Amino acid sequence: MAKAVRTALFGALLSCVAGAVQAADYTLSINTALVQQDPLYKGLEEFKAAVEKRTAGKVAVRLFPASQLGKDEDLLEQARAGAPVAVVVDGGRLAVFVKEFGVLGAPYVAEGYDGIRKVVTSPLFEGWSEKLRKASGHQVLSFNWWQGERHLLTNKPVKQPADLAGVRMRTPGAPVWMETIRAMGATPTPLPWSEVYTALQQQVIDGAEAQDPASYGARLYEVTKYLTKTGHINLITGIVTSAAWFDKLPAEYRQILREEALKAGDSASRGTEASLVEFENQMKAKGMQIVEIDVTPFRQATAPVYEKLGYADLHKEVEALVRR
Repeated sequence: MAKAVRTALFGALLSCVAGAVQAADYTLSINTALVQQDPLYKGLEEFKAAVEKRTAGKVAVRLFPASQLGKDEDLLEQARAGAPVAVVVDGGRLAVFVKEFGVLGAPYVAEGYDGIRKVVTSPLFEGWSEKLRKASGHQVLSFNWWQGERHLLTNKPVKQPADLAGVRMRTPGAPVWMETIRAMGATPTPLPWSEVYTALQQQVIDGAEAQDPASYGARLYEVTKYLTKTGHINLITGIVTSAAWFDKLPAEYRQILREEALKAGDSASRGTEASLVEFENQMKAKGMQIVEIDVTPFRQATAPVYEKLGYADLHKEVEALVRR
């Protein structure tokens, strides 16, 4: 879609929202690639309800699932320009502004939600967030929105990195993701998430890597045979908005947004934890093979990614946080 057309559609959507929330003093439109059935989307609904209740409707939150407002990168640019928008985004996409965020998407950086939460609620992370405000004009509301560990989805069995030779694997285009998939043995192929199903169906790509809720929501069990549980990336995301817009809010509202984002992120992440077995059972019932493997060869193969991308020292800091 041409940029001018995307901009026009974006403006039209926001105009509709503005017309519907005239009673509110401020409106925040949140864009996410997630579908409404995703546990994290349920958390966004909780966030919306809590913010609107605590501000007596003076701050309205509008949710746009399935990337209705456009790509994450486009929304980040809108936020930089001061638009009242936010996006649920991973650290890899923020690393172009502040490099440290990229380590959140590095391979095997932490296990499960409890491990990664220690990092994204730490003073170390707050320092990165402050750097982000200065570098790009983005405000992190909270970064504790866990989407699960990412696994491989292919049409052939995978037990070790050598099995991925020549496999065109869809992954987001951020350097840390690309290097991780390359180190695992596959050929990283960046594509928008919305195009993955068709690309697999038409054999433009040979596989994808994703967390269970997203894989199920996108019906990838229809176009792949194997889900191999590598857990190579622990996908933590956050709600990121415009610092310029955020700073115009009364102090009370700024505090409410951050408090409720943290609460809803915890709720959504626990919901994700509770849903993983059921998502895998449903995919298995639809014919997909769920394969448990020894991930040691993948851990070893991806270990050099930290050094290659300049994260070796930061990795040590993050490991220390996780061990606490």
